Amino acid sequence: MTILNDLRTTTRRSSDLSKHSADVFAEAEDHTVQITRRDGEPLVLMSQREADARAALLQFAADLITVTLDEEGTLASRMADRFPWMLALSDTDQATCARDLVDAARASFATGQPHLAIAELTSWRETATAIAAGLSARPAEWLDHDELIERP
Repeated sequence: MTILNDLRTTTRRSSDLSKHSADVFAEAEDHTVQITRRDGEPLVLMSQREADARAALLQFAADLITVTLDEEGTLASRMADRFPWMLALSDTDQATCARDLVDAARASFATGQPHLAIAELTSWRETATAIAAGLSARPAEWLDHDELIERP
């Protein structure tokens, strides 16, 4: 069993791939398909999207392991060194982000669902990018419909 075990894997014979390739390819777009062979080790067929998600999760795991092996500073400060976009967040948000990312990674590994960690990482990175661009949580000041605005 691998860390990135897919909960929805279908097993097909190699003859199915040659006789019913359209059906097998349609399955592989939805979930991983294991192709068994009489004369060799089974092969795995998956979408590029799934392969990319697994690669991204492994890279994220490598980053988290690197962060946890360092003993200097807080988890949030060590993660900000590895993910510089976190520096756009407040200290409180950095700590929350660090915890959320670790929790999402654990959930991804436990369930075999890479999108959980990748979505959390993307969400926090986009939040930091928006803050760096000057966007904030302050409510917008709306004008009344009948209020006239003079030209500058």
